[in-house]
Amino acid sequence: MSFSSETKKELSKIIPEKKCCTLAEIAGFIRMCGSIRLAGGRMNVSLTSEDPSIARLMKQLIQSYFDTTTSLDILQETALRRGKTYRITMDDAMTGGQMLREIGLMTVQEGSNVLVEGIPQEVIRKKCCKKAYLRGLFMAAGSVSHPEKGYHLEVVCKNEYIAADVKKLMNHFDLGARVSVRRDNHIVYLKDSDRIVDFMNIIGAHSQLLEFENVRIIKGLRNTANRIVNCESANLDKSVNAAGRHIENIRLIDEKIGIRNLPEKLRCIAELRIQNPYVTLKELAEMTDPPVSKSGVNHRLARIGELADRLREEAGENTDGKE
Repeated sequence: MSFSSETKKELSKIIPEKKCCTLAEIAGFIRMCGSIRLAGGRMNVSLTSEDPSIARLMKQLIQSYFDTTTSLDILQETALRRGKTYRITMDDAMTGGQMLREIGLMTVQEGSNVLVEGIPQEVIRKKCCKKAYLRGLFMAAGSVSHPEKGYHLEVVCKNEYIAADVKKLMNHFDLGARVSVRRDNHIVYLKDSDRIVDFMNIIGAHSQLLEFENVRIIKGLRNTANRIVNCESANLDKSVNAAGRHIENIRLIDEKIGIRNLPEKLRCIAELRIQNPYVTLKELAEMTDPPVSKSGVNHRLARIGELADRLREEAGENTDGKE
């Protein structure tokens, strides 16, 4: 089961404590997955979901809030639709019209029923209702990537008006939601892992939130370890290259004038470097007698490099390898 499916499964076990939140959650779900069919002057309202646990939850919430009965049908897989789809239908057409008016998707103007675009503000006046509405939206049309694969959470909207309202609702909680267009749909999405964690906390997916955080921590540790290894590898390459230049300079000086003729401090460090070609400057500093600082060793090797460059110039050699 995917990370999204596990998240929705967790959400399907949440029963809102308040009637206002129950209505908001139903409204959010119907806004994305509801359909209306007129037949013989009757208004039939139905909801669909590919998740049986979500279908059972919506059936339970609708029957509880509107004190009505519903039918649950299983639509089998077809050439155009993979997997089963679960459809909830209001048994009473009068209840369907009442429900649409209460969730703010339909209003009466001049004696006629008119559908309303976007999210009805009267349904999400309270903060708890905003959270419930977002939970309904996500169960209907949301998805979240497994954190191991990347950080992406989205809600697929049918038009720009709904997308604009969903974005506004999410950003009420400072989530930084954005909108993009994919084919004929408008996608409200989050890319920042911290914001995704905040969203999951808002809608009540606490167990999946902990799983998300665990994976994110492990990824962070792994990335940090890789950066340290890469940094150490780069530093090692740098040290090896520097040591190679040091030895090349010392051998040139020994060939031209003999390292025994160097000042004592330079001669000492030159001999130590020849004898210990792979140690670091810090380790080289600890070998001197008396011990000197790392910067002191670096200064002496730099003076040896300058002397080697002068000898190359005198011999007419290229000094591009200068430290």
